[in-house]
Amino acid sequence: MSSIPLDHGGNLDVATKHYGGKRQDWLDLSTGINPEAYSLNSVQEVDWKALPDKLANTEICLAARKFWNVPDRADILAVPGCSSAIAQIPTLISPGSVEITVPTYNEHAASFQFHGWKTLTKSKSPQARVIVHPNNPTGKFSELPDPAPLNIIDESFCDIAPLRSHIARSAVPGHIILKSFGKFWGLAGLRLGFAIGDPFLIRALRQKLGPWPVSGIALRIGTKALQDYDWANNTRNRLKIDVARLDNLLMSLNAKPIGDCSLFRTYVVEDAAQIHKQFAESLIWSRIFPYSNDWIRLGLPPKSDWSRLENAL
Repeated sequence: MSSIPLDHGGNLDVATKHYGGKRQDWLDLSTGINPEAYSLNSVQEVDWKALPDKLANTEICLAARKFWNVPDRADILAVPGCSSAIAQIPTLISPGSVEITVPTYNEHAASFQFHGWKTLTKSKSPQARVIVHPNNPTGKFSELPDPAPLNIIDESFCDIAPLRSHIARSAVPGHIILKSFGKFWGLAGLRLGFAIGDPFLIRALRQKLGPWPVSGIALRIGTKALQDYDWANNTRNRLKIDVARLDNLLMSLNAKPIGDCSLFRTYVVEDAAQIHKQFAESLIWSRIFPYSNDWIRLGLPPKSDWSRLENAL
């Protein structure tokens, strides 16, 4: 498979360069980050001054185990964003071939390629498989194929639908489930994620990331958030309502939604670049893709900015 361009959402420097305005002037809908983030009130002064202790790490892993119903046989590692784990996972076994169905989150292929793996879109017997569930950018949920020696199931957006999680696979040897904190809880800048799975693989990943990989700030906020089940349930309900509202608005463009992720929608439209430009001229940043002329992706606006999106349409 050829090298994949590493396009990402959230690149407001490109938006301001081409269309003007300052970063704070823009409504950024190019990511799938929850616009109504979890509260930061739990931070204490000591979190800024001391190294995170072992107890803080133990507490967040216990909270994560309960929140995601992690099997007893699986190990949990808190990481400074899933990207840090993605960058190291290909080094956990000897390089070979990895099956990654495209289009999908392109950092997986980039990391495997960097570490000398051959990336394939389809293979009968690869040494590794990557599944993004639900997929980014399509938002489609996936059935799991037969396992390979190494299996990565990226569930960065799956907290919208916990019953559809493949977390049970984390108890199976050769599996790692990735969980993002930044998407559902809306705190991408906190840089917190989790690698959950085969204790042998998680132990090796822990060694590669070294001591204190996650800040005390992230550990405290993450622990509190993972214990706040009411917030999680209310957020899932709100996201369903908001994404339905987004679908209704985009009907004016004859946009057809694909996938079933309530943190973002990818739409099939007649001319994605033109609609992207139309939004940008109103200082609203959407995402289009180098491999498709008719896909555009929009995240959800905060409740105070729905009128901006409506006016742009």
